Amino acid sequence: MAALATTLCTAKQCSQGQGDSSVQQPCTSSLDSVDHRLARQKAVQFLRQAEKNKRQIEKLEKERTLSTQCRKSGWTDVCGELEEYEKVLEDERNADKLNLRKQLVKIHNGVRKFQTQLTDVKPTPELIERLKEIMSEVEISISTLKEEQRSCLEELLKEDRTCRQEITAYEKKIENWSLAAKSDHKPTTAPTVKTKLPDRDLPAEVRALEVFLQKTGGLNGGWDQFDHQAFLKAWTRHSGQPAYRKEAKLYLPAKTLEEIEEHEDWHRELISLQDRKREAVQRWKASKQQERQTRIQSQKEMEEAERREKEAKSQAHQNRAEEEKREAARRLEEWREDKRRNEEREKEQRLCEEIQRRRREKEERRRQLEVKLTIEEQLRLRREQEEEEGRRKREEEQREIEERRKEAMQAIKHFKERDLHKVEAKLQEKQLREKEEEERQRRIAAKFKEKVDSQVSRDPSRLTRPTKGWDERMKHIGPSGGGPVLQMFHRAVPTWRQGL
Repeated sequence: MAALATTLCTAKQCSQGQGDSSVQQPCTSSLDSVDHRLARQKAVQFLRQAEKNKRQIEKLEKERTLSTQCRKSGWTDVCGELEEYEKVLEDERNADKLNLRKQLVKIHNGVRKFQTQLTDVKPTPELIERLKEIMSEVEISISTLKEEQRSCLEELLKEDRTCRQEITAYEKKIENWSLAAKSDHKPTTAPTVKTKLPDRDLPAEVRALEVFLQKTGGLNGGWDQFDHQAFLKAWTRHSGQPAYRKEAKLYLPAKTLEEIEEHEDWHRELISLQDRKREAVQRWKASKQQERQTRIQSQKEMEEAERREKEAKSQAHQNRAEEEKREAARRLEEWREDKRRNEEREKEQRLCEEIQRRRREKEERRRQLEVKLTIEEQLRLRREQEEEEGRRKREEEQREIEERRKEAMQAIKHFKERDLHKVEAKLQEKQLREKEEEERQRRIAAKFKEKVDSQVSRDPSRLTRPTKGWDERMKHIGPSGGGPVLQMFHRAVPTWRQGL
């Protein structure tokens, strides 16, 4: 990863310097792009597999939780131990996650620091040494993380194999228990009981016992289970001595002595076959254990060979990484040398351009100064011309004002004389109208006087006498009463105003 990060950073810097440099490296850039694409594909595939494993783990944890809750009623002690062990495993996983996250953050910070040191800096020996130190720290961190993860994964694989072997052994043991339980609970009343055919892989003693039981009627020898238990009780009490027959006859009145002796012979043969079966099973277990040990030894040898092969591959990968790192350093040095030469050429070019620019600026300033002087002279002439024109305009305006003032004075004098004549004419007309009005008033007064001066006799009774209009009205209506008015009706006065 460190070599890949160094290669990517070098490719990035080379791509930034290609705009200024005339030397191109198509082969290097194509290789870097291919490596980057492969690394990205591997990362995507790893993340997909991790997400798939995460979902599977969550599903298994849910199933385990449900099964644990269902069995808590009868397995409280076992469930408590499982929960404690689960808490311990959870704490260990959290600690591993925290440690892994810290290491990844450290590596990420180292890579970011390395990228920061590479941007916009001048190549100096101190910078190169510092970059080497940063690269060494990042590589050490990545190698340490790889080794820790590899050792952790190897331990987990060993534990997984051990658990698988133990689970397989327990499954076989449980299968044997179930087979034994089935064979114990099979009915033996009928002599033609169908049993499972012997397996080819079983020893001859086991097959012989199975054949014997199949021929003789099962584990009870063709007897009823109660009779067989009574026989076994008497047989066990007397340790197989002939004296047991009397007691067995008492317990089994339906059986004759010949049948009891035949059952005794059958029982002895069964015990002999069972002992041989037990010895054969022990031998088979020993051989299986030997085979298991051999297989484990061969597996260990294969693991050791795989480990050595992995170490060889890791060493080859490390050597290849060192070679890539040296190649990257060499390309970095070449790029820096090209960049230095390009910078020198650019510096010379910038110096020439600066000289040309200063000359152009000086010429431009001189030209601008000439233009400025010319413009200022033109502006001065224009201002003088405008001032002269303004002075002439002001003199003309002054003359026009004087002329208009003289004309206005003459017009005012003319208007005053005209108004005076009009006023005098109006006064005369007014006086004439007044005289005519006075004369008219005197005539009117004389006429009124002639009319008023006639003699009029006084008649006081006319005040109470009806008028002519009233008389005319009464002609149509007629009198409403037959005598003088004795009472005049008025509106009622409220009680609250009567005393006022």
